[in-house]
Amino acid sequence: MRQIALFEQGIAPTPVVKMSGSYGENQYYIKREDMIPFSFGGNKARKAAEFYKEIKACGADIVMTYGSNSSNHCRIIANMAASMGIACHIISPEENRERLYNTRLVADFGATVETCPVTEVSGTIDRRMEAFRKEGRNPYFIMGGGHGNPGTRACVNTYREIAAYEEQTGIFFDYIFHASGTGTTQAGLVSGKLLADAEKRECGQPVREQKIVGISIARNEERGREVVRQSIEEYLGVRYDEVYRDEELIFTDEHCMGGYGKYTPEVAETIEEIMKSDGIPMDATYVGKAFHGMRRYVEAHKLQGKNILFIHTGGTPLFFDFLDRQNL
Repeated sequence: MRQIALFEQGIAPTPVVKMSGSYGENQYYIKREDMIPFSFGGNKARKAAEFYKEIKACGADIVMTYGSNSSNHCRIIANMAASMGIACHIISPEENRERLYNTRLVADFGATVETCPVTEVSGTIDRRMEAFRKEGRNPYFIMGGGHGNPGTRACVNTYREIAAYEEQTGIFFDYIFHASGTGTTQAGLVSGKLLADAEKRECGQPVREQKIVGISIARNEERGREVVRQSIEEYLGVRYDEVYRDEELIFTDEHCMGGYGKYTPEVAETIEEIMKSDGIPMDATYVGKAFHGMRRYVEAHKLQGKNILFIHTGGTPLFFDFLDRQNL
C-alpha cells in the first residue's frame, strides 16, 4: 500500500482571504478549503486525510463508498485509493447518470461504479461488502460525503485553524457560513466551537459570541438539523451532555431552491460575480448556492458591521459543469 505524502505530513492551514467587495455593511472573508493540494481540494480532501489513516491502520485492500455522479467525495476517495494503490468500488444511484467532470475523473482513477435504485442503496452496500469478504478481500466502507467521526474530526481541525487565524491576526468573525450537506462539516465546526468555549469557561475566560450557520443544499431543516446534532453527539461522546448547547446549531433550509443540484438564475449571477470580482470559482450545487444563501440570510437578519467568514468547501470540477450548462 503506497503512502500519500500530503496525508502523512498533515494538511497545512488553508488561507483566509479578505474579499474585495463589502457586499453591504459587512466585511466578508473566505477560507479557501478548495486550495488543499489534493484532487482539487475542499472539505472532502480534508476528510479523506482522516479516513486515510484508518484505511492504512486496518490494512484494507479495497475502499467502498456511496455518492451521486456529481459527488466531490467519490472523486476524492477514488483518487485517494488510486494513489494508495488499492481498489475503489462506488455505489451510486441509477436515477441520474449524466456524465459530469467528477464522473469522468472517477472513471479515470480506475474506480468501479455499481448503480442501483436509490431505494436499494443500503441493501446493495451490505451485499457488496459481504461479497468482497467472501472473496477474501478486506473492504473499508466510507459513508456518503465522508459522514462519520473521521469526517467530523477533520472539520474540528478546520474550526481550530479559524480560531488560530483570529488570534494571530486580531480579526474575529461574528458569523461563519458554509454549505451543509451530509452534516459532518457543520458537526465538526460546531463541535470545535463547543469544545473551545468549554475550555474558556474552565479557565474563567469570557466566551465571545459567534454564530456558525449551515446553509442547507438539500435537506429540510428538521431532518438536516437532527443529522448534524447526532454527529455532534457521536463525536463528543461522554462530553456531549456537558458541553452541548442547542442554540449553537443553526441550520437553515430557506435557500435549498428545490433540492440537491438545483439552483436559480440568482445563484448563477452570484457565481459569475464572485469569479469576476475575486477570481474564485464556485459551483452551483454547493458553494455558489451556499454563498448566495448566506447573502440572503444576512439581508433577512439585517446584519450590519459584522466580520463574516464563508468557508469555500471545494468542488472545482462542478464549476466547469456549471459553465457548460450556462453555454447551452
